[in-house]
Amino acid sequence: MDMNQQFQDVIKKDRFPVSLFGIYLVVMLLMSGVHTGIIVFMGYAHWSKLAQTFVPIVYWSLVAIGLTLFTKKRVRETYEEPMIRLSEAAKQVAEGDFSVYVPTIHTMEKIDYLDMMILNFNKLVEELGSVETLKTDFVSNVSHEMKTPIAIIKNYAELLRQDNLSEEKRKEYGEIIEHAAVKLSALITNILRLNKLENQTITPERKDYDVSRQLCECILQFEELWEEKELEIDVDIEDSAVAFADENLMEIVWNNLLSNAIKFTESGGSIRVSQETEERYLVIRISDTGCGMSETNMKHIFDKFYQGDTSHSKEGNGLGLALVKRVLELMDGKIEIESVLGKGSTFIVKIPVRKED
Repeated sequence: MDMNQQFQDVIKKDRFPVSLFGIYLVVMLLMSGVHTGIIVFMGYAHWSKLAQTFVPIVYWSLVAIGLTLFTKKRVRETYEEPMIRLSEAAKQVAEGDFSVYVPTIHTMEKIDYLDMMILNFNKLVEELGSVETLKTDFVSNVSHEMKTPIAIIKNYAELLRQDNLSEEKRKEYGEIIEHAAVKLSALITNILRLNKLENQTITPERKDYDVSRQLCECILQFEELWEEKELEIDVDIEDSAVAFADENLMEIVWNNLLSNAIKFTESGGSIRVSQETEERYLVIRISDTGCGMSETNMKHIFDKFYQGDTSHSKEGNGLGLALVKRVLELMDGKIEIESVLGKGSTFIVKIPVRKED
C-alpha cells in the first residue's frame, strides 16, 4: 500500500489547531477587560484627556506587538523551520549526498500534510541513493569485466610480436585473443540490450508464434557443444504450442538458459527440456544435472554481473539471466528456479498463450 494512502484517514489537512482560536479569543477578552479597567481608572483618577487618549493607543499597540510576535513564533515553528530543513536537505541531495534524513514534525498519531511531504522526500532520497549505488556498482562491474579481456588481448598481442615465436604458439595466442575479443563483444552487446530493455527503447512485437519450433531450433544450435561434453539431451515438448510474445526477444531467453545448462553441467551429464500448455501459460522447464545453487545464489541469480559459480566466470559476464528476467517481464511472463546444490537446477518459464483482454 502507498504511504500516502496508508495515512490518508489520519492526515490533518489544517496545520493550525482549533485551540489556537481559543487562545486568541481568551487573550482578546482579557485584553478588552484590562482596557476597560484602564479607562475606568483614568476617569476615576481624573487624568487629562490627552492621557486618556494616548494610553489606550499605547496599550493596544503593545497588545498588537505581543500577538504579532506570538503569531510569528507559531508560523516559524510550524512552517519556516521545517521548510528551511527541507530546503537544506534538498541542497545536500543536489550535491550528491543521499544520506540525508529530515525528521517529521509530529508523531504518526498527529501527522499532517507537511509531515507527509517530509516522509515522501525521505523516501525519494532513499530511492535515489539506491539508484546511485546500483549505478556505481554497474560501472564498477562493467569496468572490471572489460579490463580482463582487454588485458588478455594486450598481453598476447605483445607476445605475438616476438620474432622467434613458433607457428604453433602464434596460432595458440591468436585463438586466445579471438576468444577474449568475442567475450568483450558479447559483454558490450548484452549491456546495450539490457539498457534498451530497461529503458523500454525496444518495443516488443508480440504476436502468436510456435514456441515448440523455436525451442527445437535453439536446442540444435548448441548441438556441437553438447556433443563435445557428451551430454544426454532429453526433449519432451508438444508438436505445436502457440505463445503470445515477441519471437526474437524470446530467443534470447532460450539461448541463455540452454547455454547456462550446458555450461554448468559436467561431461556425461544430462539436460532435459519439457513444455506443457496450461490455461493461461505455456510452461517450459529446462533442467540440468550440473552443480546446482545455494539459497544465497538463488536470491541473487538475476542480479547484473552476479556469478554464483566463480569456476565458470570466465565463460560468461553475469548479464544473461538479467536479460532473461527483463525480457519475460516485458512479455508478462514469469521465471522460477528450483535447485539443489550439487545435484542440478531447473528454470521454469511461463509465457502467456494468448493476448489478455
